[in-house]
Amino acid sequence: MRVRADIVSRIAGVPAAEWDELDASGNPFLAHAFLDALERHGCVGGDSGWTPCHLLLRDAAGRLVGAVPRYEKAHSWGEFIFDWSWAQSYARAGLPYYPKQLAAVPFTPVTGPRLLVRPGIDPRETRSALASLLRESAADAGFSGTHANFTNAEDQAALEDAGFMRRHDVRFLWRNRGYRDFEDFLDGFRSEKRKKLKRERRRVVEAGIGTRILRGEQIDEPTWQAIFGFSERTFLRHGNAHYLSAAFLPDVARRMPGTVVVVLAERDAEMLAAAVLFQGGGTLYGRYWGAARHEDCLHFEICYYRGIEHCIEQDLDCFDPGTQGEHKLARGFAPVLTTSAHWLAHEGFRDAVARYLERERNAVAEYAVAAARHLPYQRGNAE
Repeated sequence: MRVRADIVSRIAGVPAAEWDELDASGNPFLAHAFLDALERHGCVGGDSGWTPCHLLLRDAAGRLVGAVPRYEKAHSWGEFIFDWSWAQSYARAGLPYYPKQLAAVPFTPVTGPRLLVRPGIDPRETRSALASLLRESAADAGFSGTHANFTNAEDQAALEDAGFMRRHDVRFLWRNRGYRDFEDFLDGFRSEKRKKLKRERRRVVEAGIGTRILRGEQIDEPTWQAIFGFSERTFLRHGNAHYLSAAFLPDVARRMPGTVVVVLAERDAEMLAAAVLFQGGGTLYGRYWGAARHEDCLHFEICYYRGIEHCIEQDLDCFDPGTQGEHKLARGFAPVLTTSAHWLAHEGFRDAVARYLERERNAVAEYAVAAARHLPYQRGNAE
């Protein structure tokens, strides 16, 4: 197949139907509307340190057959695969680490396709071409390297065949085993773990707090303002500005109906807290949360337990509640390995990082095994 590569600095330069046809997984974060909203509302581009440079692959007829959501990065914020120590090593050697290239969805630590392929096209050949183009374009531009975060198995294999290095991390996932309801899920817990979880849920009720699930496209502007304010408080509490703008979430909810889900906590008609989740491809994704003030166990209720209930009610296969947090283990979220792919132009650093990643992969594998021992399930009911 004869193909040519193009680069666009705005996803709006690609027809939405053309782009969306490349991903059959249903991953909401790869949708044209999601990526376009990030650019349209200034979450990326400008002086954000995320410069869109999406890679497109077209056949001789000009038809889009493959693509990569890609960014030129001036820093490593918002990636959730941490390479700050690599940047520091470059700086000590008097070499620039930034800019670098990154294939990823900004601010979204969610596994999914990165080398997008049009259905009906040879996927192995197209992924191979995209992986090679990622490496070659970084080298030609003089970047320190190119990276692909939170890859799926097919893309990771293609990238490694093109000379990328593998990196592992751990996330925590809940899987739906055909549970009838939340009580059926809890029946698989050991007795003391089940009692503790029920006690946490009871404290929220005893505090007079009620929760309800809202569809994002049905939420009015004042409620969205309150939801964003809660989320912004969480960022500020950790000394960071919000990655998103206030207009981003309501726009995505409007343009992607059925995708954005909000768990809202209230007491006496006062909004107290909210968790923003996305759903698609059989998976629920926890993304942002915040509260007006601390309420005992409320974070667990709206970020985990109500999400699990929603998955059971909607027959969703999986709940990915977000990064980090060993406290998720006690709530039934099992450790799962994630992958990312990295290529560095400097041969010496590439060799050194490869040796480091081998040691790190062993440590991460040991951690995942150790973490799984803390799951609350009865023997025979473990994830």
